[in-house]
Amino acid sequence: MYSQTETTTYRDTVVVVLLLCLAALPLGSGKSASKMTAAITAPYWFFVKRIRAWSYLLNAKEIIETGYQKSDGEPFEVLSPDVRFTFVSDAKHIKELDAAPGNVLSLYAAAKHLLQPVHTMNGFDWFVDRGVEGIGFVRTVRTLLTNNMTKLLPELRVLARTRFEKLLQSNKIVDGTRHSPVYPMVMKLVVLLNAASLFGSEIAKDEGFQESALSYVEQTLINAEIVKLVPKLIARPVGEFLASRLDSQKVFFSRLVPIAEQRIQDRDLRNLGHDIPKQADCIQWIMETMPRDQSWSAERIIQELMAIWFGSVHPLCNTIVFAIHDLCLHPEYAEPIRKELEAQYGAFEATGKGLPLLDSFIKESARLTPVESLSTRRCALQPFNFSDGTKLAVGDWAVTPCGAIMRSEQHYPAASEFNGFRFVDPERLKQVNNDGSFHLAQPKPSKLTDVDNSFLIPGRFYATAIMKVVLGHIIMNYDCSLVEPSAPRSFMWRTATVPKDETMVVFTPR
Repeated sequence: MYSQTETTTYRDTVVVVLLLCLAALPLGSGKSASKMTAAITAPYWFFVKRIRAWSYLLNAKEIIETGYQKSDGEPFEVLSPDVRFTFVSDAKHIKELDAAPGNVLSLYAAAKHLLQPVHTMNGFDWFVDRGVEGIGFVRTVRTLLTNNMTKLLPELRVLARTRFEKLLQSNKIVDGTRHSPVYPMVMKLVVLLNAASLFGSEIAKDEGFQESALSYVEQTLINAEIVKLVPKLIARPVGEFLASRLDSQKVFFSRLVPIAEQRIQDRDLRNLGHDIPKQADCIQWIMETMPRDQSWSAERIIQELMAIWFGSVHPLCNTIVFAIHDLCLHPEYAEPIRKELEAQYGAFEATGKGLPLLDSFIKESARLTPVESLSTRRCALQPFNFSDGTKLAVGDWAVTPCGAIMRSEQHYPAASEFNGFRFVDPERLKQVNNDGSFHLAQPKPSKLTDVDNSFLIPGRFYATAIMKVVLGHIIMNYDCSLVEPSAPRSFMWRTATVPKDETMVVFTPR
């Protein structure tokens, strides 16, 4: 055995010898020396790149922020373990990204890689370029669900009130105050409201379905991550094993398929002249908007619904939770928003629009704590060149650094400060701001507002309405405070900001 001194001496000797050898390499003939140097340093730089790529899993936000600040508006590259990203932040490049045909830069191919639906959605193998098949999905969420919101909102208000009270009463009392784990609590509430909106109130009453639907979101995220990170050689068997363990998905699927089968029978009977009323929910709308030259099975209809369900739970819940955190940290906003709710909530419920103070508060919360640090995901199915010569190879992604943009002084003055009424119309703000405490309004337009926004999330109007229902109930009926205001309230995984389960909020009845 070597002593510690001998081991240290031996290690230092080896390092010195290696350095001397590397220093001597350029002394050879030019080409041979360059080749030898490249041969020796190539493995080093390969491992450096791979280490940087894996660090993306925990430090993506900082990596993207640094790249954005250094880029001066030019495209920049970021590597992850499984994807090469090209970030674009200039309005011109975003327009080019948006205008690219779906068979060149595909949103669906990016979503397919992100969620691994073959292994997490009951074998649902999305086409990477869905074309007309994707139109029904968009129309269902963007138009039909939005148009039905005024019928849903009164029911959702009642559901939100009763379930919130039930969840609140189930939480423990510590030193005389009830401590509520706000993230799990809001997640259960959002699952209920989404189930009522998408599938109807009868399914929403099924407690077993709600539990499986909630587990389904979490299991999907975890299993998809595992499949993406294991070596490609074993990805398929690993995925098949994980899919066989997805009990919540099976419950979710088996509960909804019989309903879709009944809807298909009802449709066929209506076509024969029978007087059978149509239902107003996403199952029905997906059936009515599917491609006319295709006849989808009940299983295929529910597979499409699974994709909508996933997209409507996780981002919506996290945005609401972060807004509650900000209500706790900035209680001065509660009273003016409360007065607005008392005066205008009825009009909002009748139209699905309005409540500009609450709307601005939600936007400002999402600006400073976005649930995602990137957006506008597009996967290259064919080679693509931006106008400045930046190239995408097949499999590369083009994205926008939305988190960094929203924290940029170039687009938002005093960008690091929370100003809940930043997006309120100046005239409306004057009516609220009698004491001058809310002084900052966002100048409009910013440099990105002229970009064609056809790629915006189709369900954003529905999501905004749900946020206002939940936050409106809380603000009108409770004062909020964090049990530990200085404790970390979230963690990062890849580009997602996720609330911590253990963050406790005290909801004090008014």
